[in-house]
Amino acid sequence: MTVSFGSLLRSKKMVGQRPTFLFPDSRLFRERAAAGLARSKARALNDAQHDSEGRQPPAKTSEGLGAKVDALIAPTLNDMGYQIVRLLLSGGRNQVLQIMVERLDGKPIDVEHCAEVSRAASAILDVEDPISGAYTLEVSSPGIDRPLTRLSDFARFAGFDARVEMEQAVEGQRRFSGRLLGVEGLNVRIETEEGERSLPFSGMKKAKLLLTDALIEATQREAEQQGAGDD
Repeated sequence: MTVSFGSLLRSKKMVGQRPTFLFPDSRLFRERAAAGLARSKARALNDAQHDSEGRQPPAKTSEGLGAKVDALIAPTLNDMGYQIVRLLLSGGRNQVLQIMVERLDGKPIDVEHCAEVSRAASAILDVEDPISGAYTLEVSSPGIDRPLTRLSDFARFAGFDARVEMEQAVEGQRRFSGRLLGVEGLNVRIETEEGERSLPFSGMKKAKLLLTDALIEATQREAEQQGAGDD
């Protein structure tokens, strides 16, 4: 396992072998993950039932086999104070599992946090083994121009510019760019050059913030405030 800059951590799982960690206490993480796996599954099932009952629209953090991986590791990461922003499993022979996380307390993610998430996720995946063959695990922070994968994200980042792509056309259009105006019910309001639009969150394929001076300045101010608070 190697660590690179940008709050990104990579590890590799070799076919027929357990992952090798360069971090301490990896055995402890495996034991803790195995012990809590049943509880994590029960919580994931409960969350899925809540979503199906319409109390909270399901997050668009993953799909396909990635959704299975997401369901396995998300409850444990939540217990540790993290939330999955996006999880992608890509590649054929050279598979890559990308896990993008943020802290539930809103504070910045650093390499040590990525290492902690990697150990916990690898421990669970080592027990469950949902991915056949070798793969590379990458854990990272969302970045400034982050994906928007939960309905609450659109309320949280109201006032900033975003790009949204819909599964199907809305008023003859699938892609929208503009300033987020917040959330109304289960719809996202966005101000585009053509006027205000109300887009159903359930029909979104993907969305992300656009890198603007306003977003950069707001992120810097938030980091400075958090730094002052830590002092």
